[in-house]
Amino acid sequence: MIRDGIQWLRSLLFVGQIYLMMPIVGLAFAPWALFSKHGARVCCKTYSRWVFWSARWMVGIRCEVRGTPPAGEALVAAKHQSFLDIMMIFTALPTAKFIMKKEILRTPVIGQYAKLLDCVPVDRGKRGAAIDKMVRDVHAGRQEAGQLVIYSQGTRVAPGVKADYKVGTGILYEQLGQTCVPVATNVGVLWPRKGIMRRPGVAVVEFLDPIEPGMSRVAFMTELERRVEARSDALMREAGFDPDAGS
Repeated sequence: MIRDGIQWLRSLLFVGQIYLMMPIVGLAFAPWALFSKHGARVCCKTYSRWVFWSARWMVGIRCEVRGTPPAGEALVAAKHQSFLDIMMIFTALPTAKFIMKKEILRTPVIGQYAKLLDCVPVDRGKRGAAIDKMVRDVHAGRQEAGQLVIYSQGTRVAPGVKADYKVGTGILYEQLGQTCVPVATNVGVLWPRKGIMRRPGVAVVEFLDPIEPGMSRVAFMTELERRVEARSDALMREAGFDPDAGS
């Protein structure tokens, strides 16, 4: 009981300082980031590394990236459990851009940097139209080549909760004709999608073997879900959480 109370207090201090550091780092890099995508990336990766470093000594979370992140153009289809997996994936990739909820653009600092990095906002009520526009932009060469990251379930999903995989990932795989790299994670066990408490342990983001282009949309979606869910379940068990039991 006392140990949990101390951990909660440490978590509160950790969460407070990372939100305090966000505008500080964002403003410090703004003169460079406003005129350079590279500058914007350096800013976001610098902030992420601050979070990783402070998480380790403040709340006992050690961040670990496994597998081989793609260096060239690729579709990255990831499981999403909390803000931590966003930072870990972004830091591991050389030129990542995310498909994200349109509402995020209104978030201070995060929204401005998302625009600078050419992230793709999606209106949840018009998802198909947004994906069509993004595909057109990619084919027309109006966006810088890089790793396009999509969260296949469309939102953060708590450990042990089942959620459907959205068809948007299949559409992108089919139309872009790029290799897809699945990503599994267990970060939600230690850093939940809501609340203050952070629990010590090893937070893992793992890049899995790529799925080459050419599969049918249905076969691809089945294989993607099978790989990501099986490996994420294994990683969650490694962190001491049984996804089948929900505890």
